[in-house]
Amino acid sequence: MVTTTNTYQTTRSHELFERAKTLMPGGVSSPVRAFKSVGADPVFIARAQGAYLWDVDGNRYIDYIGTWGPAIVGHAHPEVQQALISAIPNGTSFGAPSCQENVLAQMVIDAVPSIEMVRFVNSGTEACMSAIRLARAYTGREKLIKFSGCYHGHGDLFLVQAGSGVATLGLPDSPGVPSAVTAHTLTVPYNDLPALNAMLAQYPDSIAAVILEPVVGNAGCILPQPGFLAGVRELTHQYGALLIFDEVMTGFRLAYGGAQERFGMDPDLTCLGKIIGGGLPVGAYGGKQAIMEMVAPAGPVYQAGTLSGNPLAMTAGIKTLELLQKPGTYAYLDQITAQLTEGLLDVARATGHTICANQVGAMTSIFFCAGPVTSYETAKASDREKFGRFHRGMMAEGVYLAPSQFEAWFLSTAHTAADIDQTLQAARRVLSQIPQ
Repeated sequence: MVTTTNTYQTTRSHELFERAKTLMPGGVSSPVRAFKSVGADPVFIARAQGAYLWDVDGNRYIDYIGTWGPAIVGHAHPEVQQALISAIPNGTSFGAPSCQENVLAQMVIDAVPSIEMVRFVNSGTEACMSAIRLARAYTGREKLIKFSGCYHGHGDLFLVQAGSGVATLGLPDSPGVPSAVTAHTLTVPYNDLPALNAMLAQYPDSIAAVILEPVVGNAGCILPQPGFLAGVRELTHQYGALLIFDEVMTGFRLAYGGAQERFGMDPDLTCLGKIIGGGLPVGAYGGKQAIMEMVAPAGPVYQAGTLSGNPLAMTAGIKTLELLQKPGTYAYLDQITAQLTEGLLDVARATGHTICANQVGAMTSIFFCAGPVTSYETAKASDREKFGRFHRGMMAEGVYLAPSQFEAWFLSTAHTAADIDQTLQAARRVLSQIPQ
């Protein structure tokens, strides 16, 4: 049984975190892991299996982070594990081409119609940085338009109204980023076509690309309004800018072909990560052949990486994509995620709390406000203090949620109806104890 408030202890995690703070900035390797915005300390994870995590104190949690998205078939899936075990004796890194790269590249190209060629990198950040460099070279322009609250990694040019950890920590930008770099990054509100049109019209011959998360995941889960994505596509065509979909989160999650399959879109470039590494570090960017052939050594745009195309990451990604091709996978993910989302709305109403929720495919999140939440600006109206209390209560009930109001939740094929029921029972107990 999942740990409840009667037995929840984090003594060992607390000791480890105190030690970690003397070794690493803030005691973590990535800011959101510090649990600052929910008024708590992180738990240290000892192992993961299926839809569950166990911390070093022995507490078990139903996991709705899924290592921030990659664990779409559950943690430590036996077939992924076996593929890795078979691959390890051959070496963990070559720094040279391998047949696994060809296999995974073909799978990505077959899955995502807009991708005709792909280049593997080591992270989503690296993929987005490389895609922007390529777009600038291809168009001969310098400026970039992004949407407030969309996070495209920690590259200098992206840290302008970037959502995610930046929003969680209350930092509008980051010290150390030269103003000359961000001067070329223009920002407009998500779901606001008139604002995008006005910005493109202001710089009609200077915009190299418009980049966006087709479904925002780093300001909480925020969906595109009807016609928004198609409108962005039309405007980029009109002004000669490339359209870049950052599908690091949504790729292979909302559908096998990603958000662009689900919404019927055709971007010029796409950034991928997370799921295509099966839990190992990976990223990729791809798109039309005429654009991609500008990348070195085929063309003059330089980008390289010693660990890019790592054979273990490729192996895990191949097996994960094979598992996702099983009939009924995405219907089940939609069903189980909708069950959680609708259940949370019902529980909130029954306990007298005002919340709204956004869900598409196996992504969801709730906001402690009336909503609707359609942008980063409206997401900020959510009661973050109440979310923090909810988060702490759910952790004590054995439910592991993203430790920030500004992060999406992710479900997997390993989650069951029983997990959802247990989560909803926990949410009812927690919300019943929080003042309305």
